[in-house]
Amino acid sequence: MLRLPLCAAACATRNPISVCRPPLAPRRLVATLPTARKATSAGSAPRLRAFIPRAAPSEDSRTHYDDGRESDRDEEEFDTVAGAVEVVDEDEAEIDLFGESTRGNLHFAEEDTSRPYRRRIDDALGLSNAEDILSMPWEDLRSRTQSLLGELGVPPSTYPNSQPQRALFTNRTLNLRSIQAIGYDMDYTLIHYDVEAWEGKAYAYGRQSLREMGCPVEGLRFDRSLVIRGLIMDTELGNLVKADRFGFVKRAMHGTRMLSPGEVRESYGRELVNLRNEGRFVFLNTLFSVSEAVLYMQMVDRLDDDAIPQQVCSNSYQQLHKMVSKALFRAHVEGKLKAEIIQDPAAYVSRDPEMVQTLLDQRQSGKQLLLITNSDYHYTHRMMSFAYDCFLPEGQTWRDLFDMVIVNARKPDFFISPMSLYEVVTEDGLMRPSYSLKRGGVYCGGSAALVEKALGITGDSILYVGDHIYTDAALAKMKLNWRTALVIAELELEIEALAQGRQHRQQLKELLNKKDMVGDVFNQLRLARQRTVIENAVVRVGPGGHKLGPLASLDDEQDMNDTLGQLLMVLQILDEEIGPMIEADGMHFNKRWGYLSRAGVNDKSQLMRQIEKYADIFTSRVSNFLRYTPFEYFRSPAQLLVHDRPSADGLVLDSCALTSSDCTETGRSFGSGFGYGHGSSPGFLPKGAVGAAAAASAAVPVEEPAANGEELAAPV
Repeated sequence: MLRLPLCAAACATRNPISVCRPPLAPRRLVATLPTARKATSAGSAPRLRAFIPRAAPSEDSRTHYDDGRESDRDEEEFDTVAGAVEVVDEDEAEIDLFGESTRGNLHFAEEDTSRPYRRRIDDALGLSNAEDILSMPWEDLRSRTQSLLGELGVPPSTYPNSQPQRALFTNRTLNLRSIQAIGYDMDYTLIHYDVEAWEGKAYAYGRQSLREMGCPVEGLRFDRSLVIRGLIMDTELGNLVKADRFGFVKRAMHGTRMLSPGEVRESYGRELVNLRNEGRFVFLNTLFSVSEAVLYMQMVDRLDDDAIPQQVCSNSYQQLHKMVSKALFRAHVEGKLKAEIIQDPAAYVSRDPEMVQTLLDQRQSGKQLLLITNSDYHYTHRMMSFAYDCFLPEGQTWRDLFDMVIVNARKPDFFISPMSLYEVVTEDGLMRPSYSLKRGGVYCGGSAALVEKALGITGDSILYVGDHIYTDAALAKMKLNWRTALVIAELELEIEALAQGRQHRQQLKELLNKKDMVGDVFNQLRLARQRTVIENAVVRVGPGGHKLGPLASLDDEQDMNDTLGQLLMVLQILDEEIGPMIEADGMHFNKRWGYLSRAGVNDKSQLMRQIEKYADIFTSRVSNFLRYTPFEYFRSPAQLLVHDRPSADGLVLDSCALTSSDCTETGRSFGSGFGYGHGSSPGFLPKGAVGAAAAASAAVPVEEPAANGEELAAPV
């Protein structure tokens, strides 16, 4: 047997386990814990006391597969007054109306499809026939569903009436019951780190490495507010930028100084941020990037002040970034950082008492759970033991929650190419070479292809949950067609900030709407003046060859000029008010950068574009799954189209009642004034607008998301 070192920090465990044993196959457990529990302090964390081992199935209750695998007969087969019900298996699975697999759904057994009473309902929902659901009002249905759960002794879900910031949000429709396996990352996914503590410690080690390289780092302190996830480091100019979904830079910082709009335009007015240019742009995918970005921007200030000796770093922002990146890399790889965290995990990790129940629910629903992390075994064992074992009964450990554990996965290569595989056979890190994965094992290395082979499933039957947009979500989706879930710990604060800033944004949009309305009149007068000047310069000849006078008198032209001047003054006053409000937009989340998900006034950030592109669902923490069932059907909400505006339906339908030629002409006229000639996004209807103002504004009010939670995930 071969002992292979996993990490330099391997010997830093506080209580090393001396008993060598092969990995235990995970026990199937049933928890009698309420699904909603109040978070407790680490010192008084409750354990799950009532675990009932599942009885071993008898031989005649097993299903035998052609490849030799066995599984218990599905326990969800049962008889009802409407007919026998069973679970859709792989052979019976079809594609539903939304393009999702029906595997895992409940349906009527095939032999009962001809029963005449199948569509009759005696008690459920108060319906006499199933068809009555089609005409039942929504509020009546909601009331009856809640009553039905109460009558059967099932507590209703608290979502979305409680803590909407803990919801799951859907980009792409996902049938969770068709998912057969769920893989989890560990850091910032199954383990919640205190960002200030963890990244602050990483920053300290990186700063020390720079000092050893000869860089002046005296007086530097970790400033979490300098950086948020989703920003982009421009290593060519020494800038940190926030781009919108198209790649246009909306805010920028050089060193630790925010740039003015003029400076931003001067630097980026003629180019887009191209994330494929990895030699220049570095996207902050994860919270692990925060410490590096903070240290880099602070060192840019030192470089600009000529405080860094030439022999240490040439006058190059790119060279400086390489030094900072190397310093942080050393902090992680040399093991000193994780060794210190292992010694006192309570200072860096926030326990979540709902995590265990979340994972148990998923396992009991028939899903296989996997832990796939880049961290080494000793660090993984220590962190998971600290975060999970205190909630498990005596004799159970975090290992019993997973069907398979893979450490040192080396993502993103794990999703792309095959790598050597080793089995961890003892809890003190003894390993031996292996060529396949087996249930209950702990492994080092390997590949996603081996995972699919071991599970006997591929593609969209697997859901992978992680915090890194590229390493965890993008490659799993692009290379393997796995379904993906992204954990964004800051999302809860983002949602709270959006709620706090709602009134500010409404006031801002009302001012923008006023600016558009005044600007539209200003532009029409300007065009009329232009036409008048041109046409008056042409000698106009009437019948009989008589010369005609100008279209407008000098007095009329002066009145038009005076009006233009006054409107220009009004627009200037509006700009003076709008400018500071735009800068303050999102200050409830971060005073420098605003919201995570927004860039500019109306557009999405580059981060939000990446999330929508690569994450089927996203949420703030894994335990948010507990607010749903493991059988949830997440449907993506309707996406807002800039040309689909219910407030304009009346005008559209009235115009289309004309002849086809008139309708076409009306459409062109309507479109030209839809955004007040500025190409602006829609704004709110100004308060108190009546008459012509109200009519002029009718086409442009923003359709804000409903307050009842419709913008959240739409489970079925």
